Amino acid sequence: MSAPAASSPHRELGLTDAEFELICEKLGREPNGVELAMFSLLWSEHCAYKHSRKLLRRLPTEGERVVMGPGENAGAVDIGEGYAVAFKVESHNHPSAVEPFQGAATGVGGILRDIFAIGARPIAILDSLRFGELDSERSRFLLDGAVRGIGHYGNSIGVPTVGGEIYFEAPYEHNCLVNAMCVGLARQDEMVRAAAAGVGNAVVLMGASTGRDGIGGASVLASAELGDGDEAKRPTVQIGDPFEEAKVLECCLELLEKGLLVSLQDLGAAGLTSSAGEMASAGGVGIDIDVAKVPLREVDMEPFEIMVSESQERMLAVVEPAKVDAVLALCEKWQTGAAEIGVVTDSGRIRVLRNGDVVGDMPVEALVDGCPLYDLSPAEPEEWIYDNRATLAGEASTEEALLALLASPSIASKRWAFEQYDSLVGSRTARRRVEGGEAAADDAADAAVLAIPEAGNAIAIAIDGNGRRVACDPYAGTIEAVLECTQNLACAGAEPLGLTNCLNFGNPEKPTPAWQLDRAISGLAEACEALGGPVVGGNVSLYNEGPEGPIYPTPVVGVVGELPDPGVLPGGAFAREGDAIALLGPFKPSLAGSELAKQRGELRMGLPQPDIDAVAAACATVRGAVRAGKLASVHDISDGGLACALAESAIGSGLGCRVDLSPLLERGCSVEEALFGEGSGGFVLSGQRTELELLGALVLGEVGGNAVEIGAGEASVSIAVEDARSAWLSLSV
Repeated sequence: MSAPAASSPHRELGLTDAEFELICEKLGREPNGVELAMFSLLWSEHCAYKHSRKLLRRLPTEGERVVMGPGENAGAVDIGEGYAVAFKVESHNHPSAVEPFQGAATGVGGILRDIFAIGARPIAILDSLRFGELDSERSRFLLDGAVRGIGHYGNSIGVPTVGGEIYFEAPYEHNCLVNAMCVGLARQDEMVRAAAAGVGNAVVLMGASTGRDGIGGASVLASAELGDGDEAKRPTVQIGDPFEEAKVLECCLELLEKGLLVSLQDLGAAGLTSSAGEMASAGGVGIDIDVAKVPLREVDMEPFEIMVSESQERMLAVVEPAKVDAVLALCEKWQTGAAEIGVVTDSGRIRVLRNGDVVGDMPVEALVDGCPLYDLSPAEPEEWIYDNRATLAGEASTEEALLALLASPSIASKRWAFEQYDSLVGSRTARRRVEGGEAAADDAADAAVLAIPEAGNAIAIAIDGNGRRVACDPYAGTIEAVLECTQNLACAGAEPLGLTNCLNFGNPEKPTPAWQLDRAISGLAEACEALGGPVVGGNVSLYNEGPEGPIYPTPVVGVVGELPDPGVLPGGAFAREGDAIALLGPFKPSLAGSELAKQRGELRMGLPQPDIDAVAAACATVRGAVRAGKLASVHDISDGGLACALAESAIGSGLGCRVDLSPLLERGCSVEEALFGEGSGGFVLSGQRTELELLGALVLGEVGGNAVEIGAGEASVSIAVEDARSAWLSLSV
């Protein structure tokens, strides 16, 4: 075969010459235009995971409570009484960097469809967001649009947003991250898988009509670096309609409840191409689709456009012929479009027809599973590759440092963002996990808690990830993310049941991002193996780079846990004057990778290695104490260290504290490490002194007064609670 011309169509669609030659080999000929478009999308990084799939095999995916694992639209775990909780997190980074409102909104819509595609009713949304520093006009624009988009879609469809986090770091300036997590509830006997089955069964497309919006959107945008000229990519971003999705959701759940569907799949990236291909691959069958039968918004669409359109709010179902009329009637009842567009075959091929004429014909194996998987060429960087910008003078006093940390955009209250989300709709929310939420809210906590009366218990949910610390040490930083989620669940008395993740990294074809990805997945696997937490699903988002370089490597971890009674939970704020304050856990604070190091412009490679077993033991102790009602408050130590954790507990109730950190200094910590050092395994507890001592906690002081007073050897910190509150609430966008 002669060398392809420089302007070869396959190159313009993101395929390499070698990949094009492999496609020709698998087809026995060159692909036509329809086939090339379909191959280009299913062989894209976003759909094929061609640079990460080998690494993901390291992750543990099995467990006693796992109902559905990787390979389905969402993972699910057993919570008793015949019920399962489904959950998944996915990214919509590149679309959000191009059009933040619609990118974030359709990210929420897509993750909702993943949940109800397996027969679960969505009951909660969480989001994990990353933007550049807030002194950037671009970052403020992206932040405003993304937050409004999340609120618009979640509020309109009636699913509460119960938790999340927002970080601001310079490496996200050009390439923001928008990760959305959804949790759903299902009866296990009504759940459905995506595998197509039954030769002769009908293929039915339900939901919104198909248009040109989103053609090549997520799958193309998420498979290449963003650069200059991104404004021109706005037309490829999907347009969402939450009211249409609400109808599709209710329709699908009723169809499943009545046993009318064989299988169900949502249409996301690559549209009909991916949904039909994946269903056929999972079922070991073929599928014929006649694009002339697809309801269109624009009548002059070409077959390839119909097959790769990423128009939102659409689902694909396999239906027994005798039940097609009942399915169409139920869709009409819910006023959502539906059309029989194809048939399941025994050919093992995806055939695209137009009015019965074949316009595309490909083996399912070649299209879905034939993409080559690549080995990475990782290389550890010799030094810190990201910029350091000092914002806090080295001679700043301890009081000035604490106030600066509390006012840091990544630590300060995000009330202005989260109050745009309805967190209570659905009446299940017992506690909201709001990173930097309303200071005086009694129900703000480290993890969100939802009542599940159907199963006679409750679940807790947390989502976490600190890209800056992962950039310092991808292995240890990723372990910390898993441990942080586990600690957050422990504060709610919850036992982890399963984990989902979204791995946000730079260009895997470059040595440093490849090394970061490899080490992070190893850390994720190590933590999950040690904690016995199966990974039931997730998402990989690569090529998150701009002209100035890659983002921080950002593995975002979401964990779901179970607890017996949400009515006995302590909050994170101090509750009573005179209560003892204690530190529990194997907390070994370090300034490496900390918020203080960032503000001083002192970030560099390296983090202390966490002791997973010791942190797990501390979590078990806290979990038991919470369930037994032995704690007045509990708050894990995270960004900003122990001093910030104490201040946050004081801000939450208006009660001050008097604490002496000399015991930490005796363990070998410096004053600054004791005050502002970060690391895994630390909990701030308050309650009766004898109860805390019986738990093995280190009593440091007591609740009282109207100031946060911290002694650390010869140094001390004393700031009024109101001054701490003012700093914490000072963030403006």
